[in-house]
Amino acid sequence: MGQAEFVGLMAAMQALMSLSIDVMLPALGHISNDLGVSGANERQLVVGVFMTCAGIGSLFPGALADRFGRRRVVLFATAGNFIATFVCAISPSFPVLLLARGIAGLLTSAMMVMPMTILRDRYEGDAMARTQSLIATTFMVVPMIAPMVGQAIMLVAGWRWIFGVTCAMGVVVFIWAGLRLPETLLPENKQEIRPLVIVGNMRLALTERSAIGYFLGAAFVQAGLFGYLNSAQQLVGETLGAGTLFPVLFGLMALVMAGANFINARIVVAFGARRVSHCALFVFIVMGAIHALVAMSGKEGLWAFVVLMTISMCMLSFIAANFQAISLQPFARIAGAAASVMSFVRMVLSSLIGAAIGLSFDGTALPIAGSMAVLGVMALAMVLYSERGKLFRRINPPEYYRQNQPPKTPPHGG
Repeated sequence: MGQAEFVGLMAAMQALMSLSIDVMLPALGHISNDLGVSGANERQLVVGVFMTCAGIGSLFPGALADRFGRRRVVLFATAGNFIATFVCAISPSFPVLLLARGIAGLLTSAMMVMPMTILRDRYEGDAMARTQSLIATTFMVVPMIAPMVGQAIMLVAGWRWIFGVTCAMGVVVFIWAGLRLPETLLPENKQEIRPLVIVGNMRLALTERSAIGYFLGAAFVQAGLFGYLNSAQQLVGETLGAGTLFPVLFGLMALVMAGANFINARIVVAFGARRVSHCALFVFIVMGAIHALVAMSGKEGLWAFVVLMTISMCMLSFIAANFQAISLQPFARIAGAAASVMSFVRMVLSSLIGAAIGLSFDGTALPIAGSMAVLGVMALAMVLYSERGKLFRRINPPEYYRQNQPPKTPPHGG
């Protein structure tokens, strides 16, 4: 598999997760009305339950992939996601829908963990950050068009047909991976499926100082994005008056984020993942503070919100890919377990914080913008811990391994 096809397939896998969230946004109000949901903010659970369960589910596929291989986990997860999503489409009540969404989230979590794992199997260091940015640039096509697709379906059919789009995407990923995805797990890196081995591998990932600050920092900044996603339809579509323009604006913001990922792919090898992501994090904090002040003034309009939020989301593009590459760098032999536990911590933490931000929606952008500024400062503190107080350094993989011996697997770990 050449790089172009590899990037495309990894992007399609990640896009399945994104599609499961973004295509639903225009339909939340209709789902709430049809299934008799009483609370105004309860509709957000269609998104929040999925993301929280995806975070919980991400704890498991990595350990399975370290033993049985990446291909088998991908194929099982996509098949299971198809079934759970079909149940969503025929759900007779809101509790049944939430249950099916939770199961779909558990299974779809592999689409977050496996691309990270497979990417680490093939690349390291700044090259890994560059390839992840190319993947993100490609898969951002889905957030661009997903809300518009959802809106178009709502014009000609009911919200249940929206789940058919996700089912179709799952079929595409299953067939593509089944026919073309090679096994990237080296035989000598296979791990045993034993509690002590799995826990030991995950403990190594969670206690490596050079990594912990980056995956926790990624969780904090991602929580700001999730807070926006949870309340985007209410804030942008209703309060700020976007109406039917909401999917278009959402897509345009995603387009700009894709451009930021492409720029990151072009510059990260020249400047280094640390320098690029550290600069982006400072801009993210400043923009959150500025946006909070604008929201507090009570004079924020639709276009002011779009501009300020788009800048913050662009910074997320520079942060996410680089933080991921830095945090996974030390774990070549246990890439699956490391990707799983990091994804678990990041998704659960960011989903819970994001849900709290969404539920605190008060008709303004203040809860979102203020949270982004605070979460950015928390992420900076975690990065400073990992870097021992020194920012903007460039550490290449050979230099890293001279300074920090890579963690070894536990006894009998493979």
